[in-house]
Amino acid sequence: MKYLKSLYVQVLLGITLGVVFGLIEPSWAAEMKVLGDVFISLLKMLIGPIIFCTVVMGIANSGDMKKVGRVGGKALIYFETVSNVALALGVLMANVFKPGKGFNVDPATLDASAISQYTEKAKDTSTLDFILNIIPKTFTDAFTASGNLLQVLFLAVLVGYALNHIGEKGKPVQAFLTSASQVFFRIVHLLMQFAPIGAFGAMAFTIGKYGVSSFGPLLSLMGVFYLTCLIFIFGILGPIAKFTGFSIWRFLRYIREELLTVLGTSSSESVLVPLMEKLEKLGCSKSVVGLVVPTGYSFNLDGTNIYLTLAAIFVAQALGIDLTWGQQFSIFAVATLTSQGASGVTGAGFITLAATLAVVPHVPVAGLALILGIDRFMSEARALTNTIGNGVAAIVISRWEKELNMETLKRELASNSTELTEADVG
Repeated sequence: MKYLKSLYVQVLLGITLGVVFGLIEPSWAAEMKVLGDVFISLLKMLIGPIIFCTVVMGIANSGDMKKVGRVGGKALIYFETVSNVALALGVLMANVFKPGKGFNVDPATLDASAISQYTEKAKDTSTLDFILNIIPKTFTDAFTASGNLLQVLFLAVLVGYALNHIGEKGKPVQAFLTSASQVFFRIVHLLMQFAPIGAFGAMAFTIGKYGVSSFGPLLSLMGVFYLTCLIFIFGILGPIAKFTGFSIWRFLRYIREELLTVLGTSSSESVLVPLMEKLEKLGCSKSVVGLVVPTGYSFNLDGTNIYLTLAAIFVAQALGIDLTWGQQFSIFAVATLTSQGASGVTGAGFITLAATLAVVPHVPVAGLALILGIDRFMSEARALTNTIGNGVAAIVISRWEKELNMETLKRELASNSTELTEADVG
């Protein structure tokens, strides 16, 4: 019975019950969407303030703006390199397996109204105006529902820079932000107790709404996408982890509780705080974690990147459009831009895909109607890959900065692989 006190076990139980309920009572299960939505909304309202506080304090406490620039530069180099690998992997797998071949869908038969809500949200990005959206209209506008993480990061860098330069005069502000971040973290810990309920609601809705049989014809795309994510995690991130000095398998086991929460909620944002705390416990520098992980939520979305190129080419294949390598490269190039600043919440990947196709004339945006029904099933893999990628990035950058305690890292991962952590037994 003591294992039931573990959030890990509770979330797993919630996911299982959600699947069973969705299969037995699909109509009722579809109504459970509100549970997942409420849980995500509660956490999402804290993401902006938490990222702002952690990035500001990471910069302000660094003591040296050269270090901030160095860490930020290394992080961006790593993010762009790995993200481009993810995008290229999506293109490669789409050409190798050709999951859309044989569908022969007539574009005239597609119902564009089904994706109108996503294309409307993608309009700003489709004209590349998202670059201007980095600057909020007012200071508080970045923290509203219409704001985005890039705006929060922009403000955090400005405030952190200012605090770093004014010295003692900024100590009261730093003390306030430190206390505020502790309050926000405590609220997140409280809300995480409801993760099993949120996971149950989200999973019950997904199964009840779409059913297992409804995505049968699209299993090829789902299979290739999940396979590609696994190849990326173990074939790309695995060697990176090994080169850095740790096992990707042991790391996945170490963050299994967070991964289950992401699986149940389809949102990587739901575990921002727990992931940062575990990375610090692994021996990563607090300042590096505070800079790398929040930034990664905008610039290091590996799962989303795989999805963008793979799904875009799938739609073209399903519509019988033979893309040249040059046209596929244009999709790759556009995706490198549209993927920046994509949020880690459910549905963001589909909106970003709509934005990508909106500026690529070769593939009609209406083709997204083909995968709308299974997007929810692929969002779990996107969120899981994003979360794992950000965790690995923080460890890599910490090691790169020589601010990673390797003894602590090995001890924590080794002990976690042989026995339950304190969190698992309550």
